[in-house]
Amino acid sequence: MASPATTHAEVRRPLDALRCDIAGPPALTRVVADHLRRLGARPGDGDSEGIALGGGGFSSVAARTSWGVPGSGIEDEATAQAATGVMAVHGRRHGAPRGLGVDYLATATGVFTVQGLLAGLVGQARGGPTSRLTTSADRTGLLTVSQYLAAAGADEPEAVEIAPGGPPFTSADAVLFEVETLDPGAWAAFWRALGTPADAIRAGWRSFQFRYATACAPFPVVLHEVTRLHPWERIRQAAGLSGAEVCRLRTLGERAAEDDGADPWRLTALGPGGVAAAPVTPSSGGPLSGLTVLEAGRRIQAPLAAHLLGLLGARVIRIEPPGGDPLRGMPPACDGISARWLALNRGKEAVEIDIKSTADRRLLRELASDADVFLHNWAPDKAAELELDAEHLAAVNPALVYAYTGGWADRIVDAPMGTDFMVQARAGVGEAVHPAGEPPVPSLMTLLDLLGGLHGTEAVLAGLLLRERTGHGVRVDSSLLGAADTLLAPALHRVRQGLDPRPPAGFRHPLRTSDGWIAPSDASAAAATAYDVRGMCTEDALDQLRSHGLTATAVTTDLSALRHDPRLSGSISRDAHGAPAVPDPWSFA
Repeated sequence: MASPATTHAEVRRPLDALRCDIAGPPALTRVVADHLRRLGARPGDGDSEGIALGGGGFSSVAARTSWGVPGSGIEDEATAQAATGVMAVHGRRHGAPRGLGVDYLATATGVFTVQGLLAGLVGQARGGPTSRLTTSADRTGLLTVSQYLAAAGADEPEAVEIAPGGPPFTSADAVLFEVETLDPGAWAAFWRALGTPADAIRAGWRSFQFRYATACAPFPVVLHEVTRLHPWERIRQAAGLSGAEVCRLRTLGERAAEDDGADPWRLTALGPGGVAAAPVTPSSGGPLSGLTVLEAGRRIQAPLAAHLLGLLGARVIRIEPPGGDPLRGMPPACDGISARWLALNRGKEAVEIDIKSTADRRLLRELASDADVFLHNWAPDKAAELELDAEHLAAVNPALVYAYTGGWADRIVDAPMGTDFMVQARAGVGEAVHPAGEPPVPSLMTLLDLLGGLHGTEAVLAGLLLRERTGHGVRVDSSLLGAADTLLAPALHRVRQGLDPRPPAGFRHPLRTSDGWIAPSDASAAAATAYDVRGMCTEDALDQLRSHGLTATAVTTDLSALRHDPRLSGSISRDAHGAPAVPDPWSFA
C-alpha cells in the first residue's frame, strides 16, 4: 500500500478522499454516518451489506453493528437498556427501573463503531492488516454500567446507601437548579449561607460526594426544604460567596437556540509536517499496539478514553500525584483496590509525578518526548499555566497527538464548572431523558462523562490517523458538551421542526411483575400496556406478551446477575484482583 502521508499531501481531515457505505439499523448508524462525514468521508455507492470505509490509499475497513444476539430479546434501545442494567442504574434515584428517554446505547454504539473503523485505518497505515469489526448495543450497555457492575461484584458492600433521591433543587420562585463543588468546605459554606442545620449539611455531603459512583443521592429532606425558602437570586449569591456553583436547568428549546452546530471534537495541526513516528507493524495485541499513551486523567472522562485506547492495543502510562491516585482507595474494593477504579484503569502502568514541581514537570516532558499521545482533563488553563500545553510538548515531540478532554470546549459564555451533571443541566439533557409529565431532571448516571470519554478516544484515533496521513503532530479537543450535542441531536432536530422534543408520558417505563420487571420494545410498548402482568411471574408475563406477537425482555435489577446472563453477546470475566471485567466493545477479525 502506498503511504497515505505521501499520497495525499492535501489532506486536511482524517478521512479526506475516503468513501463510506453505511447499512444497518438506522438508530445504530445515525452517529456513524454523521461522524464519518464530519471527519471528511464522502458517501459511497450504497451497495454495502454493512459499513465499509476505504479509498484514499487504504483498503476497505468493514464493520457490522447490531443490537445483540438474534433471538436474545435484545432488539432495540429499550430492550438493550433493560437487559444490560442501564434501566436499573438510571432508575435508582426513582426507586424503580426506568429507561432513558434518549437512545443512549445506540448513540454510544455508533461512536464505538467509528472508533473501530479509525483504529483499523491507523493500524493499516502503520503496516498492519486490513480489519473487520463488529459492535453491538448489548456490549455497549455493559461498558456503560461497568463501574456500577464492578462495585456490585466487589469484596465489600457499598460505603453509602443505595436509595432513592437526589438533585435538582427548587428555589422559592420555582427555578430548578443543580449544585456543584468538589470542596466540602464550599459545600458547607453554601448551605450555611442559606440557614441550613449543621447536621443536614454533614449528612448531605456524603450522598452528594458519592452520587457520581452510585447514581443516587438520598439527601436529607431539609436540604430541599431550605432551597424552597429562597429566591433564585439569593441562591446564586450564596453560591458566589461560598465557592460552590449553581446552574439553572435549561430546556431543549434554549439549547437548540444557541447551538452552533460545531463538531464534537476539534483537530488542529501542530508544527511542520514530515515528523510523524516511523511505522511499527501492529502485533496481535490490537491495531494500536506499539503506540504509547501518556494519560494525566482524573475521575472518569480521560481515564476512560485512555482505557479504551489500551483495549485497542496501546501501552498506557498513567500520571498520578505523589502517593498515587486517591481514587484507588474509593470503596468498595477488590483485593484492596477500588473496584470502580479498576474498571477504568486496570492494565495501565503508573508513574507518580508532582506537576507543581519543576523537576517533575521536566520528567513529564521527557516521557512525552517518547509518547505518541498525551491525554489529560485538567481544569481549563491549567496546562498552559504549567507550561504543559500543546505547544510546549510539541516542542519536545513534534509528532505528538496532544488530547484534551474538557467540559465546554469554550463554546458557552459564562459556563459553570464542566462536570457531568452541570453540563447535563446546562445543555437540556434533563428534559430529554425523562418523558412528558415528569420533572426534567438530569440522570444521576454519569451519562456525559462516559460518552465524553468515548468522544475523547474517537478524537485521539482521528488525530493519530491524521498524523499518519500528513506527517505532523495534532492537537485534539473533545468535551462533555460535544457528547451532549451528539446524544441530543434527534431531540434538538425535533425542536427546530416545531415538534415536542420529549418522549410521551410513560415512555420506557417497564411493567411490574410479581417477581420483577419486564420491558417491552418501543414498538410493542403501547400494546403491552393492555395486559395486566402484575400478578404474573416474569417468565409468564413475557410468554403472555410474546403470544400476542409483542417483543419484551426481563429487566436486569441485580447487576451481579449479568455475569451469567445468556442474552448477552460477550462474557464478563474477573481481572487479576477479582473485579468484574466487561468484554471489549469491539471484536476485530
